[in-house]
Formats: sequence, structure tokens, C-alpha cells
Amino acid sequence: MRIDLREAPAFAKPAAPLTSRVAYAAAHVVPRTLAENVPGAPADIDWDATLAFRHHVWSWGLGVADAMDTAQRNMGLDWAACTELIRRSAAEAASVGGALVVGVNTDHVAEPSISLDAVITAYLEQLEVAEDAGAGVVLMASRHLARAATTAADYERVYSAVLSRAGSPVVLHWLGEAFDANLAGYFGPGAADTVIRIIESNVAKVSGIKMSLLDADAEIALRERLPEGVRMFTGDDFNFVGLIESGSDALLGAFAAVAPNASAAIQRLDAGDVDGYRAILAPTEALSRQVFAAPTQFYKTGVAFLSWLNGHQPSFTMVGGLHSARSLPHLAEIVRLADAAGALELPDLAAQRWNDLLKVNGL
Repeated sequence: MRIDLREAPAFAKPAAPLTSRVAYAAAHVVPRTLAENVPGAPADIDWDATLAFRHHVWSWGLGVADAMDTAQRNMGLDWAACTELIRRSAAEAASVGGALVVGVNTDHVAEPSISLDAVITAYLEQLEVAEDAGAGVVLMASRHLARAATTAADYERVYSAVLSRAGSPVVLHWLGEAFDANLAGYFGPGAADTVIRIIESNVAKVSGIKMSLLDADAEIALRERLPEGVRMFTGDDFNFVGLIESGSDALLGAFAAVAPNASAAIQRLDAGDVDGYRAILAPTEALSRQVFAAPTQFYKTGVAFLSWLNGHQPSFTMVGGLHSARSLPHLAEIVRLADAAGALELPDLAAQRWNDLLKVNGL
């Protein structure tokens, strides 16, 4: 069962800011290896490794999207740890001039069902934390709002109330039920129309929208309706190669797993070399489809696994014990596809770690 892996591609870090697309990698968190990061326990984070990973992303010219789904919001990252993550990441971003946006949600409220007014209050409480830290904001989809809203007008009311209090333009986030079943039917009937009304009514407070429905046609259709100056950030980890080429910007969990490849590909777009862009990024899409395979909400395990293989964390562990959420055969296919995509930064280390994991499992 032992394997040898090919050499890493000789990608170069950008000498100047990326210009053809705005691209963020949604980053994960690294737990302390010897901590009690078991299901239901508060997150105990290895801050050195977690922040070093953000510097890795920035060094490739990408922005960091933090405290979002990839950081295990609603899946192991409690609000106390999330607050510290936002503050620490914002300070690190400021120290190097790195681009940073952070997720604002309502997930610090323990009650599963609350009123629309309480949803607004909860959003504003997290908005204050993010803005006080000096971070840009992604206004995430709220489970509380999904339960409380009964009409499109309810969504419009809540978003308008929160956006009116934002100190600077924010990115909206439309997360599909493949990522979180609790968000089924988000924005209500005629959801795309509702989104456009929210944006048009608050256009000075919306810089873009991250669309994570895994539906390329729906993303393109909405992108064509956006007001001038409002960006479409693809969150489609199945179809990002074509969507970015055709005009979407990017805010992707997949880019945390393949930051050097993503940077190198966008550098080719900057140079007008579309074929070079495709040659670099297209192979990573098959890898991403495996990482994000159903049940999609467990994609974070694949992101952390690749981080470990690439030497960005000392152990293959996750807060909430989520490293157990994928099978060994699933991880084996990630190794194969990562090797084929040139997404293993330190192949010798990756081979050693993968072979050690196989040995632990009796293979």
C-alpha cells in the first residue's frame, strides 16, 4: 500500500497583487493536538499553526475568508473561539497588509428558534465584534433566520436592518442546503428575486455576494443581474474553474486546500494566458469535487487532511473530533487526486504521513 508521489510544481509567488480576479480562501482552524477537542467540547485552538496557515495564504496573494463554514462554524467552532479567531486574524492581516473578511452570523444564540427582531439583534452583536477588530464582513446565512422567516419580506426586513448598521460594504452569503440542511429554502420563494431586491435596496452597503449553491447556471444568471460594482464571489467548489474564467471572483474553501495552484492560475489570467490558467486550475476541480463530495458539510475534513499532508499542521486532528468524518478510502482518493493536480506542496512529507496513517490502520 506504500506510494510515491510526483514532484511539486514549481509555482512562483506573485511579485505584485493579483489583478484579474479578487480571490479569497476560506481558511480552517488547527486544534491543539493534545487538547480535548472532542464532540461537544469548546474549541481549543493551536493559534500558532492556525495563524501561520493564514500567512501561507496571504503569501500567495490570496485573501483570507475567516470564521466561516470552513472554520467549522456550527460544527465545532464555538463563539468564544470564533471571537478570538476574528480578533487574532484581523491583527495578523493588518501586520502584513493581507486582505481579510470574516463571517458574521447569529450562531452565538443558544436558542434554536428566535424572533425576527432577535435575529437582527444577534447579527448586529457579531457585526460589532468584526468591525471593532477592523475586519471586512461576510454576512452569513443564519439558521435562526431560516426558521423565523415565513416570507421573502421577512428576509428583506432583516437584511435591510442589519445592512443599514454596517460601517462599510459587506459580502452577502447564500449557502445552499448541500452545505447545511438547516438552510433549505433560504430567501424564500423566488429566492433570486429576493436577493436582487435586498442588494438593490442596499446597494451602497453590499460589495458582493458569495453564492454557494453548487449550481453554475444559477450563479451565472444571478451574476448577470447584479448592479454595477457588486461582485459575484463564486462559492461553487464543483464548478469554479469555468465560473472564474467567465467573470466570477472567488471565495472558496477549495482555495484553502490549493492556495499555490489558485494563485499561479490567477497569475496566468493576469497575464492574459487563459490556456495556462486552465492547465493549472482545471486538475484541482476533480480534487475539490472529492473533498466536497456528499455529505458535503464534511468537506472540512478533507481541507484539514490536505493541510496536514502539506505540513501546515502537526497532526490530522480537528475541533469537535471532525477528523473522523471521512473514511480511509475517501482520503485515499484525495491523495491520488491531489498528486494528479500538483496540490501536494511537500510530496516526500505527504507520502510519509499518508503511509504512516495507512500503517496505523493496519495497511
